[in-house]
Amino acid sequence: MSVDALKNALPAYAKDIKLNLGSVVTTSSLTDQQLWGAVLACALATKSARVIAEVSAEAAGNLSDEAFQAAKGANAIMAMNNVYYRSVHLIGDETYSTMPAKLRMTIIGNPGVDKVDFELWCLAVSAINGCGRCLESHEQVLRQSGMPREQIQEALRIAAAINAVAATLEAEAALLTV
Repeated sequence: MSVDALKNALPAYAKDIKLNLGSVVTTSSLTDQQLWGAVLACALATKSARVIAEVSAEAAGNLSDEAFQAAKGANAIMAMNNVYYRSVHLIGDETYSTMPAKLRMTIIGNPGVDKVDFELWCLAVSAINGCGRCLESHEQVLRQSGMPREQIQEALRIAAAINAVAATLEAEAALLTV
């Protein structure tokens, strides 16, 4: 199971997605941990069983157990935070922004891996989940930590490619049942 298996499963009309997936995993300037943590966290965020199975097997060979668990944690905490903070933003009443969330999120402060890596994974998952507030927050932390915009953009490209793979493969699977 691997990223190559996902690329090979994509239909001809998704050639751009196939090429982009290959590019984001082979030409990255991110560390292996940053790259594979982002790929895994994004795969989990898509909720596609096929993408999760293929990516998790390859990610396990590229991540320590701690990093693997932290990438899963980034997806889990962002599944909660993205809903909450996106909702607070979309309501449009700034009073909600001043109210404490009262949601436990200690993993962000102690993720078990380098905080910059975890923030990068949270940013990538937030891109898939569409939370502008979380994207802004995580991008600011990454920039304050000295991460260049080009590497932050790489995490966004990973999120875009993994999400497109999942959407394409899930759509193809659904079309087979019609």
